[in-house]
Amino acid sequence: MTDRVPTVKLRPTTTLWLLAASLIACPLFAAAADLTVRLENAPQSGNLVFQVYDAADAFGDLRDPATEVTLPARGDGEYELPGVSSGKIAVLVYHDENGNGLIDKNFIGIPRENLAISNDYQPKGPPRFARASFDFDAEQGAAIDVRMYAVLGERGRVGLGVGVIARSSPYVDSTQTVTQVIPAVTYIGDRLQWFGPRLRYGVAGSGRLRLAVAAEYRIGSYEESDSPVLEGLGDRESTLFGGLALQYEIAEGFELEMLYQHDVLDRIGGGLANVSLSRGFPLGTANIEPFIAYNWSSSEISNHDFGVPAAAATPGRPAYELGSTQSFELGIDTFIELTEDWRIIVNISGERLDDDVTASPIVDDDIVFKGLAIVSYVF
Repeated sequence: MTDRVPTVKLRPTTTLWLLAASLIACPLFAAAADLTVRLENAPQSGNLVFQVYDAADAFGDLRDPATEVTLPARGDGEYELPGVSSGKIAVLVYHDENGNGLIDKNFIGIPRENLAISNDYQPKGPPRFARASFDFDAEQGAAIDVRMYAVLGERGRVGLGVGVIARSSPYVDSTQTVTQVIPAVTYIGDRLQWFGPRLRYGVAGSGRLRLAVAAEYRIGSYEESDSPVLEGLGDRESTLFGGLALQYEIAEGFELEMLYQHDVLDRIGGGLANVSLSRGFPLGTANIEPFIAYNWSSSEISNHDFGVPAAAATPGRPAYELGSTQSFELGIDTFIELTEDWRIIVNISGERLDDDVTASPIVDDDIVFKGLAIVSYVF
């Protein structure tokens, strides 16, 4: 098929096991055979890198494949992958046009180079092992048909749908949950990532360390009709926050983000800071991403949400002023791929309020629950 010897890479742990096997001449290891990949829409130049994954966690992040084979690109046709072991596997092929041996990714980690996935699976978001995997029998071998495509298309991926954002009420005698239905416009491009009320635009860096402009719509914390204790304080403002986010991919799928945003509409004033640590875990056609976060709010925002100005004080509701406050938050982001085109995005979290906040005469609970749900179709 080619006059060049293919470059084959094995996961480090796999290499150690194979070395141990050769030393003790163990006959118990599973047989390995060639896997034929029939490729369509393939390039005529550069290298094609074939990766075999046997773990959903690694495949979701496109890291640590069980086997990697590099072959010169020669257009459509059959490519042979030697020594593939039996089991449930997924195959990914990417065009290494610049020969750097890496999947070149955009600012938010989406492959820039054309690729192909087994089962002719062409996701418009993070790939799911459950959709790409198949059972491979090394005693019989196999051939699969795949087609190369651009993950982001020509102009990025646009999604349209509907979403709901919600926030529980920690206020005295209030059983209201603040909710708002929003048009769920989503977009994923080379640098822009927009999911409903949240936006990130990459301005510097790539790969593991990235700097982005960030923006987020924030709904008002309460309306004065939610509780008798809030009467006379006025409805709280919804506004838009904007600032900068520094994102760092640590290792093994963990990501750290440091964020600062300011009220760009100046309806409340002040700013918010956040440091969060997250890691995704595949679960069938979904990805579950738990996170933990530390939040800081300026005095303007703290008083807007939980303070009582002197002019609005009553005998049963004394004046109360706060400085800056902090809180800790635990939550889960969930991405569910219904089909290659339809998806559900859900975010649920609980925020433990600062002691200065819970001491406010209008606050009764020490935890606020927040949620976001989006259903969208991606073009």
